[in-house]
Amino acid sequence: MNFRDTDWQLLIFAFQSGQDSTRVRLWRALKALGAATLRDGVYLLPNRSDLRDALLELAESARAAGNQAYHLPVAANPEEQAHYHSLFDRDTEYRALQGNAETLLGQLPGLGESELLKRLRQIHREADQLRRTDYFPGPGRAPLEAQLARLDSAAQAVLSPDEPSPEPDAGIARLEPTDYRGRLWATRAAMWVDRVASAWLIREFIDPDARFVWLATPADCPAEALGFDFDGAAFTHFGERVTFEVLLAAFSLERDSGLAGLAEMVHFLDVGGRPIAEAAGFESILTGAKQQCADDDALLARVTPVLHDLRQAFEQQSGRDPA
Repeated sequence: MNFRDTDWQLLIFAFQSGQDSTRVRLWRALKALGAATLRDGVYLLPNRSDLRDALLELAESARAAGNQAYHLPVAANPEEQAHYHSLFDRDTEYRALQGNAETLLGQLPGLGESELLKRLRQIHREADQLRRTDYFPGPGRAPLEAQLARLDSAAQAVLSPDEPSPEPDAGIARLEPTDYRGRLWATRAAMWVDRVASAWLIREFIDPDARFVWLATPADCPAEALGFDFDGAAFTHFGERVTFEVLLAAFSLERDSGLAGLAEMVHFLDVGGRPIAEAAGFESILTGAKQQCADDDALLARVTPVLHDLRQAFEQQSGRDPA
């Protein structure tokens, strides 16, 4: 069966035992694509070339971690077509998000600026994700767009009553690394991908004299510390960016091709998205390192040369001629 002759495609996984982190990572990536779950390990998407490429990369990522993955075309009769289309009906999700926007609209006058912006970004992030995965648009989208426009206008009036319509999300402020030298930095203990990569980035590219404190809970963060990767921290997820990407942007490090490659890998491992070939290997190394290290200081020291080497590899890859 030729893929070009079908309307649908399947991705089927068979995971080895002990592959929970890989399973969750791939599930997050499929969720971000809007895939429908037919049964455990069986996912359906429309047969579009961009989605096909994404599924092929996910299949390869699963195989690289020692699992089985199958990417198959699916032919459907009219009854099956109707059923498959119904799996991608987003109108219920549009109505739910519209209700959330209406609720937020009524709460605007009582919210502080920080909380207002946080919740406004969340609403728009959810709307963007919904639009990206709305492969067969129905009638539910237009009412949401109208509600979002009303919400943005009202939020702007609360935030800047004397200013003419700036964007509610002003972006990430650009900072000077020299203003952040010799500081105390804090994040949650038992670091995983985004936190350990961010700690490495801070020490290697932002604050060479950085001192770190590993928190049992964010509430333990010292007043003088710069927090990262937890709610309310100075540096944490912003829009669709993970903390590592936020730090890159804030300190103008995005032009470093090696760091940009690392950012894509960290993003994929933390929240899903476009698969990165090196991700499975780094995840395995980090898992082993955590088992060998007594604390987060030891973990950071152990992973530092690995991240240096990966940065170098990504830098070399960026300089290659396209195949």
